[in-house]
Amino acid sequence: MNTRVVIVDDHKMFRDGLRGLINAEPGMEVVGEAVDGGEAIDVIRRLAPDVVVMDISMPGMNGIEAMRHLIRDNAQIKVIMLSMYSSKPLVQSVMAAGASGYVLKGSDFSELAAAIRCACSREKP
Repeated sequence: MNTRVVIVDDHKMFRDGLRGLINAEPGMEVVGEAVDGGEAIDVIRRLAPDVVVMDISMPGMNGIEAMRHLIRDNAQIKVIMLSMYSSKPLVQSVMAAGASGYVLKGSDFSELAAAIRCACSREKP
């Protein structure tokens, strides 16, 4: 059974690229997408994916705020946060807020694929 992924990012070209890479990865499939945190909450509630890959910086509701809403609804949700920013305080605060992983947008796709697999292979406390 494939790992079901929802992508949340406000940049269409980035979502398109991620969708292609994730769908080409054995055992993974993109089942939905959203352009901001508010839409993400609706899409994720409806589709119940295994993993959410979400940008931090989006207009309207940002990724951190959306993640908090999602975790409030379902403490077992797995969220991999994406960002251009590598500051240690930001990464620590995102992880403390409940993210299952944090991947820099400049990373190789293999790091995101590994983060998705890792998130699905363990239970959150």
